[in-house]
Order: sequence, then structure tokens, then C-alpha cells
Amino acid sequence: MRAFLWNIFLAMLWASLAGQLTVFNLAVGFALGALVLSFVRREGGSERYFVKLRQAVGLAAFFLWELLLSNLRVAYDVVTPHHYMRPGIVAVPLDAETDAEITLLANLLTLTPGTLSLDVSADRRFLYVHMMYIEDADVARRQIKDGYERRVLEVLR
Repeated sequence: MRAFLWNIFLAMLWASLAGQLTVFNLAVGFALGALVLSFVRREGGSERYFVKLRQAVGLAAFFLWELLLSNLRVAYDVVTPHHYMRPGIVAVPLDAETDAEITLLANLLTLTPGTLSLDVSADRRFLYVHMMYIEDADVARRQIKDGYERRVLEVLR
């Protein structure tokens, strides 16, 4: 956590030295701060921070890719005369245990077009997800577990 706070501090310092507090300057400052911290990580013991940072960037890239693909699929279905939707509700068994893990997983699924998180079972073992395109329920469960849930658990654990 200390390395993350140092990285935020270095990003703010960079943006203030650049003269403008913009998202671009903060992003450049964050990247430069990570580079600086990587040089001193042996001294500060921040090795785990860089592993988590890489995993968080991987989760964000995976989500953006899935967002693009699902947007294209839904848009194609809207503009063609034949609808390819096969909607249904899938119960996804959860390995996620904490509120943060379940909430992040459910929100990422809901933000993706074509999927909507409906509910979590009372015993918190299943997440019910409505999907617009289900060919095989087992394949859909595996895609959620191997895609979203695995990456969320890597970042949060």
C-alpha cells in the first residue's frame, strides 16, 4: 500500500511540475512514478505492488477488450434484420468470497453489454447473470469464471 501512495504522490508531483493538472499529466506521472519505484523496489520492499499493478492493468485490458467485443456483437444484432439473441439466466458458482470481490465481479459483468448481474444467492455461492447470447450454459459459466472472476481474484487477493 505504501508503494501505491508513493506512486500517487509522484504522479501529483509530476502534474504540478508540468503546470497543468490534467488526466494526461497524471497518467504520465503515474507511469514515471512506477518506473522510479521499480528502480528502488529492492530497498522499499514493494515487489508485490508491481505484481498487483500488472494484474490490475491486465484486468483493465481484458475488460476493455470484452467491452469492445460485446458492443460489436450487440450492435451487429441491432442492425441486422435477423436477431441472434438467445437470452437466459445462468447461475455462476463463485470462488469470490468477500463483498469487494463479488461486487467488482458483478459490476464488471453488468457494465458489459449483453450481460446483467441479477442477484447473489443467500449463501453467497452463486451469482445469477442474465445473458443475451447463450449457446451453452456451461461454456458461459466457464467464460465468466476463467475470464472475469479469475482476474478479479488475482487483483484483490
